[in-house]
Parts: sequence; structure tokens; C-alpha cells
Amino acid sequence: MAERRARPAPTTRKHGWRRASQGDAAPATGNGNGNSGDVASAAPTGATSPDAASVVHAALYRDGVRVATPASLADTFRELREQQDGMAWIGLARPTEAELLSLAAEFDLHELAVEDAMEAHQRPKLERYGATLFVVLRAARYLDAPEEVDFGELHVFVGPDFVITVRHGAAPNLSAVRRRMEETPDLLKLGPEAVLYAILDAVVDGYAPVVAGVQNDIDEIETDVFGGDPEASRRIYELSREMVEFQRATRPLVSMLHALMAGFAKYGTDEELQRYLRDVADHVTHTSERVDGFRQALTDILTVNATLVTQQQNAEMRALAEAGFEQNEEIKKISSWAAILFAPTLVGTIYGMNFETMPELKWAAGYPFAILLMAMVCVSLYFIFKRRDWL
Repeated sequence: MAERRARPAPTTRKHGWRRASQGDAAPATGNGNGNSGDVASAAPTGATSPDAASVVHAALYRDGVRVATPASLADTFRELREQQDGMAWIGLARPTEAELLSLAAEFDLHELAVEDAMEAHQRPKLERYGATLFVVLRAARYLDAPEEVDFGELHVFVGPDFVITVRHGAAPNLSAVRRRMEETPDLLKLGPEAVLYAILDAVVDGYAPVVAGVQNDIDEIETDVFGGDPEASRRIYELSREMVEFQRATRPLVSMLHALMAGFAKYGTDEELQRYLRDVADHVTHTSERVDGFRQALTDILTVNATLVTQQQNAEMRALAEAGFEQNEEIKKISSWAAILFAPTLVGTIYGMNFETMPELKWAAGYPFAILLMAMVCVSLYFIFKRRDWL
């Protein structure tokens, strides 16, 4: 991290933002996509008073101990100017544009970072703008009731004497981070770098319940797949989408933390804090590997499910074909017997018409001949159908 800067006069603190609003801001360098550029819109010299509803918490610390709890951003700015070697920790939730511009004017925040914080929906990244670090994190939490992963976004500005968090979403719980740091003043007195570490640690620790919940979901999906649950495909697809999002949240953190560790070593940050950060990096690497494994497992499960569904469909088609074959055999038998019975019915019908002038009507052998003819036709048809396996 950068060396701690000397406390400027109240009028000089806004100088960088005013200069940027005139289009001659210094280019920003960083580890991500920080680029130099003109300001999209200039911040007014006298920023409007911020909406206190967006300020979750603001506090001033000296030597790891809270010395003031301002009620608004304006009070925070004023008291920070009055403090010697103090540090401001400001937490915002979905702030308004006026609030962010007020912070930018007070702390010389780069316009590109402010624009990212306004728009949200950023990928995890680490940028350095002069003496200020801008960090974007994607927090996650597992929701038990709907069995899904909820993602939040956190933007962190870290300067020589301030930490500003801009939260978009429910996660993470930064109040717990603040309590933890206030309970360990020896760590908090290390300055903004220690607060950044604590936030990173909280975000990464929040991944552990998500990993456990996803692992449980995958176990349930495997049971559903082999149990023939028709909803298994939908659950696999939805969980795969969440793992893609989870992968986007965790994978960039590995390189981010290595870059941050290099910065800590470069600027001579406390050795104990460097060890803590290495531990966070190890946890992130482990989590990233688990997420990669989940994606591969879901891909394999989806393949197995597709195979099982195909086998089930083939079995159903085979059963339908067998049923159709049996039905055809029955139709053959019925048709055969109908044809056999048709011959005597035809003869009997003809001789039952009771006409006085009919051939062989008074022939003495007519009746036996008719019976014999009907029997011969029936027997002939029977053997014909039998030979064709219709009977």
C-alpha cells in the first residue's frame, strides 16, 4: 500500500477532483482495466448534502480505537480534517450519485472508479489510482429455502487515511467485519490495509457455506437423476448457471490477491498482515478449485442424465413397439376367423333368400353339397392362415 499521506488543508483535498473535472486528471495505473480519460461529468464544488439513509455506518479511528461516530458524510469529512493520524471508515449501501460525487470530491477518487461504483455489475478487479486502491468483490451467500446462491457486489476504496465501502446487495455482512476489527485494536491500528484484509477475509469466508450448500445440492441431484426425477435436468441447468457466476466471482480473486500481496511487500506493510493475506489467498485458491470441480461434476451429471433419459425413451419406444406388434397379431387372428366364417355365412345367405326359381333349389344333393362346400372353404382358409402364422 501507499505511504500514509500528510493531512492536506480542507481546500486542497478537492483539488484533484476539480482538476479531473477540467479534463487534465493524471492517468491512473493499476492491475486491471484502469485507463486514463476525461471526466464524464464534473462534480460541483459544493456537493449537495448526502442522503443519510444510504450511509450504513461511518466512524473515525485513531490507533485502532473509535474516536467518533459522525451522523452524516459532512460530519465525517469535518471531523476527519480535525483528527491527526485518524482513519475514516465509511460504509454505504446503494448510494446516490450525489453521495458518491461528494466522496469523490473529498477524497480525490478517480472518476473511472466512481463511475464503476455508480453502475455496479462489475467483474472482480483491483485497480490503483495514485494513492488509492479500488477493489471490486463479488460476495455470495447460500439461501436454504429456495436452495440457490445469492450474489452481492462490494466496491472498496482504500486510501492512506480512509476506507469506503459501497455495497450493492445483501452480502456481505460488513457490520460483523467492523465489530471484529474493533474487538482487535492491534489489527485495526495497522490502518486501511488491515480493514481491506478483513473485508477480503469476510467475503472469502462467506464462500464456505455456499460451497457446502452447493455440494449438498449436487448430492441431491445425483440421487434425483438415478431416481428418474423429470425435474433433474432443470435443477442441473439452474445450478450450472449459478456455478458460472460463482466462478466469475472467485477466479479473478486469485490473481487479485497475489497482486495485492506483492503490493503489501513493496510498500512494507506489516509482516503479520502479509501472512493473514496469504492465508486468504490460500482459501480463495481452494474455493476456486472446488467451484471448478463443481462445474465439471455438473457437466458429467448432465451427460449421465441425458444418457438415462435416452435409455428410458428407448425402453418406452420398445414397449410401444411390442404392444403394437401384439395388437397386430390379435388383429390378424380376428381377421382370419372373420374370413373363415364369412364363407358359410355367404352361402347360407344366398340360399336363405327364398326365391322359387333358384339353381339346384330342388336338387336332392343340394343341402349336403352346400354344407360340404362351406366346410371345404373354411378348412382351406384355416390352413392358409395357419401357414402364414396368422393363427
